[in-house]
Amino acid sequence: MKVVVNITLKNGVLDPQGKAIEKALHSLDFNNISNVKTSKQITFDIDKNDKNEVLKQTDAMCKELLANVVIEDYEVII
Repeated sequence: MKVVVNITLKNGVLDPQGKAIEKALHSLDFNNISNVKTSKQITFDIDKNDKNEVLKQTDAMCKELLANVVIEDYEVII
């Protein structure tokens, strides 16, 4: 199965990279841009056919390694 994990900063957590991108866009005259947020996406294949088992294993991976659950949210798409 193909798995996609989208990881974003939780609301209220500062995103200095997003702010830098927003500032750079403004300097290029894209002044109608605001609230730029950055995220990361991790994709992988997993050799299982049970969707619930894949979700369970991926959730464990996110909590243990892929996401910092203190400051990040994640979404799993199969």
